[in-house]
Amino acid sequence: MTHARTPHRPRPSGISRRAALTGLAAGAGALAVPGTAAAGTAAAAPAVAAPTGSTTAPDPAPGAMRLFTDPGFEFAGLFALGAAGMRASEVGEVLSAVNEINTAGASEQSFTDTFRSWGERLAALPAAGRHGHEPPSQTRRFRSLRAAQYYAQALFHVLGTTEPGDEKELYLAGREAWDTFTQLCSPAAVRAKVPYGTTRLPVWFFHPDGPVEPRPTVILTNGSDGQNVDMWTYGVAAALDRGWNALVYDGPGQGQLLFVEELPFTTRWEKVVGPLIDWLERRVDVDSSRIALTGLSMGGNLVARAAAFEPRLAAVVSMPGCLSPWLGFDKELRDVVTADKARTNRTWNEEVVPQLTPQLAYTVKKRFEIFSKEALREARAGRLFKDLWTPARTAIGLDVTAVVPRIKVPTLVLDYDFEQFYPGQPRQMYDLLRSRREYVKLTAATGAQLHCSPMAPQQHCDVVFDWLADVLRR
Repeated sequence: MTHARTPHRPRPSGISRRAALTGLAAGAGALAVPGTAAAGTAAAAPAVAAPTGSTTAPDPAPGAMRLFTDPGFEFAGLFALGAAGMRASEVGEVLSAVNEINTAGASEQSFTDTFRSWGERLAALPAAGRHGHEPPSQTRRFRSLRAAQYYAQALFHVLGTTEPGDEKELYLAGREAWDTFTQLCSPAAVRAKVPYGTTRLPVWFFHPDGPVEPRPTVILTNGSDGQNVDMWTYGVAAALDRGWNALVYDGPGQGQLLFVEELPFTTRWEKVVGPLIDWLERRVDVDSSRIALTGLSMGGNLVARAAAFEPRLAAVVSMPGCLSPWLGFDKELRDVVTADKARTNRTWNEEVVPQLTPQLAYTVKKRFEIFSKEALREARAGRLFKDLWTPARTAIGLDVTAVVPRIKVPTLVLDYDFEQFYPGQPRQMYDLLRSRREYVKLTAATGAQLHCSPMAPQQHCDVVFDWLADVLRR
């Protein structure tokens, strides 16, 4: 897909939220993220519909929603704006933040600083009412949810700022806001820690108000860079509205296990999901015959792996279908990685790293911190990791092509118009399935285009939960 381009002053290039991984631009030695302009090139200009007969594809983002000229910041902004449909943001707050960022000059620094300040503002206890009474818990509840959203926006770009070491602090601030929200829910979410290897998985179990009785339950799985607030937007609220339970958790490479315990992703996600099901089966308010698993963004890959080896699941949803996150890397970078660790790292450090601009180095740090403790620690110190081979082998090991045919439970595979990170992979996953299956593409005709339908989470949830209701029907 091509875009019209206009002359543009070079500046740090935004990285798309939920981008699978980064790649190496052919012949240039510069990294390119799907949907963004490489540093030093022109940014995609706001586009109009291509004239009849033109070979230029229409711009996937509607002109009325143009928040930033940079596609990476645009994608992040659309996610924050779309979350307002689930009360996880406020349109006026997001647009005010966008204006602040653009006025300052859009960059990782201004984006992080602005959304961090919004998070701090909303996380603070609201002023007492006219008669000195403490604000109602409902006010604090949704202020906290919005604070979690804005801290998550700031967290994503902090490695590209002058204070990359603030990453853990920003995560913890967002986590505190999330925990406050969950405690103020009615009923409050049940918090627990589920044993996993030598550590424990933090979980938040949401259940509807009403009689204690066995109910359908959805385990909601995040992707490579989402936070818990995204699980509210893409599942918890919809589950509760339908009288279902919902379980949110941090796995390795996510949330607490990444930012605090420094545990990278694992290629064996069934070993993560198994203990969660063990925990759910001990609850009297869970119908153990109706436990479903959903995965958002790269989570669509993780849940497919889990479903192939975990027989207790009743259904699985990949949002979108993703066979291999590694294919999100450009071929030039994939070709650097060989079976020889020493050779791979020598090429990386001697031939690739010296060519990276500071902006491209940030992109690499962000995309690899989830796969390696060294990459995480070096990124927080403002340095680039030296061992490419180790995190790359983890990314390669996430390929589920060979195991998807083993899935026996009903499976829904979502796809999106203008899917920018895993194009073609959802349909390929669907074709490999041998179980009851369905493929649904969310489209631009209803504003649900782009990876994970950032502008249409309500439509997204309608599709997923209507399908689950049919599959889990008694």
